[in-house]
Amino acid sequence: MTHKIVVYKTLPDDVAAWLGERAELVFVDPKTPGALAAALRDADGAVGASVAITPAMLEGSRVRALSTISVGYDQFDVADLTRRGIVLAHTPDVLTESTADTVFALILASARRVVELAGWVKAGNWKGSIGPAQFGTDVQGKTLGIVGLGRIGGAVARRAALGFNMKVQYTNRSANAQAERDYGARRVELDELLATSDFVCLQVPLTDATRHLIGADELRKMKRSAILINASRGATVDEQALIAALEAGTIHGAGLDVFEREPMDPASPLLNLPNVVALPHIGSATHETRHAMARCAAENIVAALAGTLDRNIVNREVLAR
Repeated sequence: MTHKIVVYKTLPDDVAAWLGERAELVFVDPKTPGALAAALRDADGAVGASVAITPAMLEGSRVRALSTISVGYDQFDVADLTRRGIVLAHTPDVLTESTADTVFALILASARRVVELAGWVKAGNWKGSIGPAQFGTDVQGKTLGIVGLGRIGGAVARRAALGFNMKVQYTNRSANAQAERDYGARRVELDELLATSDFVCLQVPLTDATRHLIGADELRKMKRSAILINASRGATVDEQALIAALEAGTIHGAGLDVFEREPMDPASPLLNLPNVVALPHIGSATHETRHAMARCAAENIVAALAGTLDRNIVNREVLAR
């Protein structure tokens, strides 16, 4: 039987061709009102990203599997999918290294004021030897606190410990024995991590438990010299509290790849603060990684519909039925 799969994000040509050889594809522009929901009603599965798939969109459909071209899955009601017996797959491994690169780029850019000073030079302000007004802060040898030491957090820890001789500490639901053994990482409580880290890096998924995990109270616990790095999900940080902390000098700066609203509001005060590096959610945005993510998502949906998928499953309990 040929399965019908809805594709609601543009795929690389070769990935689309590969998938088209294995299923009937229906390409949908999710910006067209009602188009995605209508297509799902007559589909076995769907692959895409960056669009919320709500329970209402699945009512009356025969969908059995969904595949997101991302590691995050906050666009889905996982409990509802599980209740319906719908497998949800994601792409957790292929983007680890490129996302960790982005995290470290934010650390370096924030500490050394790379974006700010590049603009300063281009504006014609470099007229003599620089002085303390242009100085940044060291990264090597400092303490990095990682909130959530999973795949990406572990890759960041490797770069920090082995590449920059940083002291790594972390919070996580369970201990990360490899990071402790290979990178000297130390597991601590969140309050200790906030109070003693020079850089606080968020690497947690967005859940009810992590929404606004970092708010005004947490920011006050950080060093005034500390820099907050967030390349996980924007809503893990209370953005208004962060703006207030940055304006008041409660913390030294922030490197952000994610925001509560994306694309971010052009009027956001974050864009006018010199101690903020703001990127347009580029964590995994390299040609190589995005292609690998699309291929992985395509393979996931084909295997899920065939009943052979054994990895990259968000709600594995569906398979136990």
